[in-house]
Parts: sequence; structure tokens; C-alpha cells
Amino acid sequence: MQASNLEFCLQLAKGIARQFGPNCEVVVHDLASNDPETSIVAIENGHVSGRRVGDGPSHVVLEALRDGGAVPEDRLSYLTKSEDGKILKSSTIYLRDDDGKAIGIFAINYDITLMLAMEDVLKSFTATDLPQEEPEHISRNVADLLDELIEQSAKLVGKPVALMNKEDKVKAIQFLNDTGAFLITKSGYKVCKYFGISKYTLYSYIDEAKSASEK
Repeated sequence: MQASNLEFCLQLAKGIARQFGPNCEVVVHDLASNDPETSIVAIENGHVSGRRVGDGPSHVVLEALRDGGAVPEDRLSYLTKSEDGKILKSSTIYLRDDDGKAIGIFAINYDITLMLAMEDVLKSFTATDLPQEEPEHISRNVADLLDELIEQSAKLVGKPVALMNKEDKVKAIQFLNDTGAFLITKSGYKVCKYFGISKYTLYSYIDEAKSASEK
């Protein structure tokens, strides 16, 4: 990310955090370096999620890098969850260069945990019948994120690893590849150990998953 763009993001992040107070975390991710493990270059009120400059990545960062710069849609006003259980109202805005390529992410995470507790007390006034989506989890580091993605891949298959056949494992590997899990350093070793497969088998499954997704 260019210095002028980063300077503007820093200024904007400070302004938003000051305006909305200590419950409002503002995060700037740099995608231009293509390093998903240290994507956070600026953060205000990092105590909200427990992160700091040099940490990363989030799911959206991995997905943006995995797509080779293709810019997904901005995500506004959705729920996330911090490592220590805080419920956050989040917005993720992609920063683009002149060619439309994603060069950064500007994210806002507002801690609404206390508000939800108040809502629970006032349930008769605020409750609705509309279903709520499960909040997305915000990881503190890449190791935790990889563990979560592996668990999600197994949950997607719906059975313990000991009972998985080849097709089940290919399905799990496809999920991990689609979410950008293999961008994380030494992820292949951890995935192989979890599913009880060799590195050669892992590469074979990744190729099969790619072929299946292209059909």
C-alpha cells in the first residue's frame, strides 16, 4: 500500500475510533505485500479483538489473497466474534488501486456485547422472530485460524477423520483450499497430520479438488 494511502487510512482510523469510543476497533490490512501472516499495518482500540500491528490474517484477507487480487464485495454490518467471546458488529471495506485490484482492507469492529445483554433484559421490547446467523470468529493469530479452518472442514464433511473415506477428505481439502488455508506457512504439514495423509497425497487431493470446482 502506498504511503499516502496508508497515511489517509491511519488518519481515518483515528478519527472513527475517537468518534465512537473504546468499543470501536478500526483495522487496516495491507494486501499489497501478499503476506497474509502480517497483514495488519494499523489498528485502533486493538483491545477489542486482542490484535495489534503485525498480526493477521482474517478470513477475508486470506480469501482476497487467494483470489489473486480479485476484489470481493464489501461486507457491511455483519456479526463477528473475538477470541474472548465478544460479539462485534463489523464492516469490511476493500481498498482498490487504479486498476481495481485489492491493495488493502479497512475494517470496523464495534463491541456490542453489552448492548446485546441489555437487549436480552429488554427482550419483550426488542426480540424478533427472524433467524440470526452464527457470528464469524476473529482469530488472534494464523495458528488459531488454521486450527479453526481445519475444524470447519471436518464439520463440513460431518464425520470424524477416522471414518472419512477419500471423497470425504478431498471435500475437506477443497474447503481448505477455497478459504486460502494453504497460504499459511507450514499449513500442509498440519493438514497432513490431521487427516493422516502424506504430503504427496495432499497435493493429489488439492488437484482433485481444483478439478472438481472447475467442472
